[in-house]
Amino acid sequence: MSVVEDVVRRLPEPLRSLALRHRELLKFAMVGGTCFVIDTAIFFSLKMTVLTEKPVTAKIVATLVATIVSYVLNREWSFRTRGGRERHHEAALFFLVNGVAIGLNSLPLGVSRYLLHLQEPHVSRLAEEIADFTSAQLVGTLVAMAFRWYGYKKWVFPEADARPRVKRSYDSPDDEEALGHS
Repeated sequence: MSVVEDVVRRLPEPLRSLALRHRELLKFAMVGGTCFVIDTAIFFSLKMTVLTEKPVTAKIVATLVATIVSYVLNREWSFRTRGGRERHHEAALFFLVNGVAIGLNSLPLGVSRYLLHLQEPHVSRLAEEIADFTSAQLVGTLVAMAFRWYGYKKWVFPEADARPRVKRSYDSPDDEEALGHS
């Protein structure tokens, strides 16, 4: 049994039903959290070492790496029952949606740095780091995440139940009926 199955199985009933009803969104959020950590680690590593003068480039590289991880995790876990497209078409749409999302994710950092001049020597190093984290990692990520959720459901994985659903040990017949799976 996976960690997620074990956690869902142990939830009290009102939360268990809610988790089962929104399992796709919860999985998407968990993948997003994992990719957020990957993105943040790479972004700050690059920004503080080899790309000190190019924070937007560091952000784009970090987001690209996290996007590749995201594709694998979302396709094989979050949206494993969704599909409706040939794999190459699905992958192309996934990376197109994420290309737009990378722009949306990087835009707040660009505004912070180049329009608002929240960088040294205009502000302290601490203020610069706080502005970079807030604009790139919080605002940019939230905007891009909302766009990705919409884009994945609308264009990338448009058809629910296009791929067979693997029955999990925590599913009960009642859960199946409530979710429209039989």
